[in-house]
Amino acid sequence: MRELPTLICMHGGPGFDHAAFKPGFGALADIAQVIYYDHRGHGRSDPRPSSEWNLDTWADDVVRLSDALGLVKPMVLGQSFGGFVAQRYIARHPAHAGKVILSSTSHHMGLSRKLAAFQRLGGDAARALAEAFWTEPSDSSWQAYWHGVRGLYNTRPPLDPEAGARTLIKPEILLHFVAGEKQGMQLLPGLALAQCPVLVMCGEEDPVCPPEDAEEIAAALPSQWSQLVRFAGVGHGAWRDDPEAAFAVLRHFIQA
Repeated sequence: MRELPTLICMHGGPGFDHAAFKPGFGALADIAQVIYYDHRGHGRSDPRPSSEWNLDTWADDVVRLSDALGLVKPMVLGQSFGGFVAQRYIARHPAHAGKVILSSTSHHMGLSRKLAAFQRLGGDAARALAEAFWTEPSDSSWQAYWHGVRGLYNTRPPLDPEAGARTLIKPEILLHFVAGEKQGMQLLPGLALAQCPVLVMCGEEDPVCPPEDAEEIAAALPSQWSQLVRFAGVGHGAWRDDPEAAFAVLRHFIQA
């Protein structure tokens, strides 16, 4: 047995599960013990009441999971919504992590940036679908949005085309969060508390978490801990659209 750093991977959504990380993040298994889990209430985790569907609870779960597994100073990666959780985790538990990776995420709703990006990539129709969902989330606006603009999230086909079929989606969590906490979400103030290196990764063609959000996240972190990497020609999740470059950056950060 070898002692390896631990990398906790927190999936996006909310309402999705960790399926999209596989098999891609297996590329890091030689340098890190990669741990996947579904956020509280999500995927294959136990169902939980809606009163627990909030960033404070999900952020505290990182500590609870670490305690249960005996992990000290884990590396924590948050993708998209998982990045919201990771930012709140920094604010609530600034001394807990060894390193944090914020991948294709935002610190606020940032609706105007979203709408401009969807219009640039998909025209007026895409903008209208995005505006309808993000301002009046419902099952119908979500279904129309996801089927209408999902293809704009990334610039290349999925690494694993079967990942979507494996994903367990719970739209009730998604709609609860988007209609509620997401509307007024402001995560920048807590980032000043960071006490470990934080890597911010963003795709320059990401419509839902635009690169301007990543720049503001990186600027809000203590300068000695902050590192920002932008990926040209990449959408939502650099490891999806340019895996060679993304995993090279991740490997360097993990081993530094």
